[in-house]
Amino acid sequence: MFALLSATGGLSRLNEAAGKSSTPTPHREAMFYTKLDGQTVQCLLCPRQCVIGDGKRGFCRNRENQKGKLYTIVYGKPAVVDIGPIEKAPLYHFIPGHSRLCLTCASCNLRCKYCQNWHLSQRSLEELNYHSYSPSEIVRQAKNHQLSSISFTYTEPTVYYEYLYDISAIARQSGIKTSIVSNGYINREPLLQLLKVLDAVKIDLKGFSEKFYEEVCSATLKPVLESLVTVKKEKVWLEIVNLVVPTLNDDPKMIDEMCRWIKENLSVDTPIHFTRFFPNYKLTHLSPTPVSTLESAYEIAKRNGLRYVYIGNVPGHIRNSTYCPSCNRTIIHRSHFDIVEMSVVNGRCKFCNVPVAGRWA
Repeated sequence: MFALLSATGGLSRLNEAAGKSSTPTPHREAMFYTKLDGQTVQCLLCPRQCVIGDGKRGFCRNRENQKGKLYTIVYGKPAVVDIGPIEKAPLYHFIPGHSRLCLTCASCNLRCKYCQNWHLSQRSLEELNYHSYSPSEIVRQAKNHQLSSISFTYTEPTVYYEYLYDISAIARQSGIKTSIVSNGYINREPLLQLLKVLDAVKIDLKGFSEKFYEEVCSATLKPVLESLVTVKKEKVWLEIVNLVVPTLNDDPKMIDEMCRWIKENLSVDTPIHFTRFFPNYKLTHLSPTPVSTLESAYEIAKRNGLRYVYIGNVPGHIRNSTYCPSCNRTIIHRSHFDIVEMSVVNGRCKFCNVPVAGRWA
């Protein structure tokens, strides 16, 4: 089995019998960059499009210019490898109830002030314990543990793009599904190529104003919206999370505008999870989100016609379960991340036989 250790307290790793790599994984040349004058390069992976001089790294800390070639320095070097429920992603309509292999590498291309995984996302490769696992080794472990999917999560998968792409390509050939838990801050061409080997995407739509993205996340909103539309057009399963942060993105008008945008640009069948904020990282002075605020967001989404709306990070809440959009009966009864009862059969409500949006096998 896996030895589940935190990245700060010790290496998250597979046991000796699992066949872990004994030799360091060499740096791999990065995808999506162009050479400029001299030995300067420009990364084209995310909207930052960092211009990187020789010997320097981009904003994400993971892509390094070595004598005019851009390399990913985290390829094959996960900081965390463990097993967890798909509901924790959260992905509620993507083969509910299955266990996934979870993987991440160091760092991120955002600087969210409330990041719950800041000890991973706001540190460089050298600041974390890691080990070397090739893509084929990761897929083999998913198969050995009879896991249905591999999920790239905890930090932003974009910043180890080449690693996740290769794992996903091998996993698809092996009959194992893959998903990413992402901030959506990625350029269109890299995203389109990645979607060819992915089965599901969860994107954090962190707020619905450029001001919020700039001041809280050091990013911009527009590229995230473009990513959401791209995922939907490519027909890869999509779910959205909106972490509701008191005083920063909890304005009912902002939430209403966001829900209207989802309805008009994505689909009323796109699940949205309103999740509860708890003080963390640089926002420890704020209070947890009142449950009433989340319930208000739920009502706003339902008034806008969204069919699958959830309240998260509130264990035991009734809106953590899935209800049929036609007969309104409980079709997936959840207790936090556990499924108590499943009443979706072959993608349809067991009670009224209406199709339920999602991926069920």
